[in-house]
Amino acid sequence: MTTQAFQDQYPDEFAHCYGCGRLNDGGLQIKSYWDGDETICQFTPDAKYSGGFPGFLYGGMIASLLDCHGAATAAAAKARAENKPLGRFVTASLKVDFRAPTPINTPLDIRGKITEIKGRKVVVELTLSALGKLCAEGSAVMVQIPEKNKE
Repeated sequence: MTTQAFQDQYPDEFAHCYGCGRLNDGGLQIKSYWDGDETICQFTPDAKYSGGFPGFLYGGMIASLLDCHGAATAAAAKARAENKPLGRFVTASLKVDFRAPTPINTPLDIRGKITEIKGRKVVVELTLSALGKLCAEGSAVMVQIPEKNKE
């Protein structure tokens, strides 16, 4: 695994996201890293993120974790492919399939794998597991925000 989180490489102007923004004190501040050709994020949700069934995470938080990790994965993959600093990506599409209840107060492993890089578009396959059990999987289409013209 690399030592610096992708999110810690974002410029300050992009560091306020609820899920991954290092400058958002009230956010989740997830951290994503390379793990070979895949990316990994580990997050332990506490009880305040419980869903309708006590002891388990609500689906919106699962989608948020996949979304933010997917965007970071896209940024890192595009930067790696072009040997450039990380750009900022937004979600064009997010599909999530829930496979098993996701426990709270348990470390979650969120993984991403790039399946396509084409221009500004990056497609990421995502999984979320708890204690080795697949809880959710999905895919995200991420699109790079064009850089502002610098004059």
